[in-house]
Amino acid sequence: MNTQNENKMATMPINKLLLSMALPMVISMLVQALYNIVDSIFVAMINQNALTSVSLAFPLQTFMISMGMGIGVGMNALLSRCLGANDKKGVKDSALNGIFIMIFVYIIFLIIGIFSVEPFMRSQTENEDIVLGGVKYLKVICICSFGLFTQVTFERLLQSTGKTIFTMITQSTGAVINIILDPIFIFGLGPIPKMGITGAAVATVIGQCIAGCIAVFFNLKKNHEIDFSFKGFKPCPTTIKNILAVGIPSIIMASVGSVMTYGMNKILLSFENIGEDAATVFGIYFKLQSFIFMPVFGLNNGMVPIVAFSYGAKNSKRLLSVVKLSMLYAVAMMITGCIVMQLIPAQLLGIFKASDSLIKIGVPALRTISIHFVVAGVCIICLSVFQALGHGIISMIVSLTRQIVFLLPSAYLLSLTGNVNNVWFAFLIAEVASLTLSLVFFARIHKSVISKL
Repeated sequence: MNTQNENKMATMPINKLLLSMALPMVISMLVQALYNIVDSIFVAMINQNALTSVSLAFPLQTFMISMGMGIGVGMNALLSRCLGANDKKGVKDSALNGIFIMIFVYIIFLIIGIFSVEPFMRSQTENEDIVLGGVKYLKVICICSFGLFTQVTFERLLQSTGKTIFTMITQSTGAVINIILDPIFIFGLGPIPKMGITGAAVATVIGQCIAGCIAVFFNLKKNHEIDFSFKGFKPCPTTIKNILAVGIPSIIMASVGSVMTYGMNKILLSFENIGEDAATVFGIYFKLQSFIFMPVFGLNNGMVPIVAFSYGAKNSKRLLSVVKLSMLYAVAMMITGCIVMQLIPAQLLGIFKASDSLIKIGVPALRTISIHFVVAGVCIICLSVFQALGHGIISMIVSLTRQIVFLLPSAYLLSLTGNVNNVWFAFLIAEVASLTLSLVFFARIHKSVISKL
C-alpha cells in the first residue's frame, strides 16, 4: 500500500493538519520557554553575578543547541522527503546516519567542556566571580550534553513522521523535571547539598537525559515508519552529505545567533559603569523573548515536515497553503508578544529580581527590541521553508546578513552615541533587512521550484 495514502500529511485538510502537527510542539515549546525563565529566576536568587554568568555563558550553550538542532533539521527534511516519495530505504538511512552524526557532535562538545569554557568566559569579562560561575555552569552543560543530543535527535525523528504529540510529552517532561530539580540542586534539600549555579546546570542535564530516554522509547515503540536496526550499518557518505547540505547552513545560521549574542555582550560591556547591567538585561531579554519565539519555532517544527512531504509528493497547492497559514499564525503570536512587552516591561523584569538600575536600562530595551517581533514572524517562516525544500544555504545567507552584516555593525555604531538605549534599535534595522531578503528569495524559489511541482 502506498505510504502517501496512509499518511495524514497527504490527506488531512491543511488547517487541521497544521494544528494537529504544530499545537503539541507549540505547547512543548511554551513549557521549554517557561523552563528557561524559571531557571533564570532561581539563578537570580543566588545573586546578580550568577545571573550575569548564565547570560555570558548563553552564546556557547546556544551554539551547542544550534549544532543539535541544525543536524536535526537536515535529518528531518531528508527523512520527510523520502517518506513523501515512499522511499523506505532512504527513510532508514536518514535516521541512522543522523544518529551517527549526533554522536560525533557530542564528542566535540565533550572536548570543549573539558578544555575551552574558561578561556571563553575570560574573553568577555575580568570579573572573577562571574567567570567562575560561568565555568562551573558550562562544564556540566557541555560534558553532559549527550542527554541534549539524544533528546534532539529522537524528537526530530518523531516530528519527521508526524508524531508531534510524543515530542510534546518528551519536551514537557524534561522541562518540568528541570523546573522541579532547580531549587533542590541550587539551594540544597535533604541529602542534596547546596550547589549554587552548578546545581542549575545539573538540573538541566538531568532533565535532558530523561527526556532523551523517553524520546528513544517512543521511537522504538511507536515510530514504525523508521527501521532502527543498526545490523550491518555503515555510515553512508551520500546520506551524510545530504543531511549536512541542509544541516550545516542551519548550524551556521543558528550559530550566527551565538556570535551575535557574544558580540552584543562585548558591545554592551564596553559601556562604563553600566556595562554588566546592560549585558544582564540583554540576557533577561533572551529569556523573556523565548516565551514568544519558542511557540513560533514550535509552529515551524510542525510546518517543516508538511512542506517537505508536500515537496516530495510534488503537491504545490498543499505546500503553499501550509506556508500561508503558518505565516498568519506566526504574525499573530508575534503581535501578542510585542503588545505584552510594550505594556508591562517593568513587571517582566521584576520576575528576575531586577534592581532599579536593571529596570532603568531594561524598560526601554524591551519596548524598543519588541518592535521588530512582527517582522521576525514572517522571516522565521520563510527561512524554515527554504530549509524544508533543501535550500538551507539561502537561510544561511539571510541569517548571516541579518546578524553579522546589519545587527552587530548597527549596534556598534549606535553604541558610539554613548547612549545604551540607542543600541536596541539595531534589532529593528536588521529585521527589516532580513524581511527584504527573505521575500526576494521566496519569490525566486516559488518561480523556480514550487510553481514547477
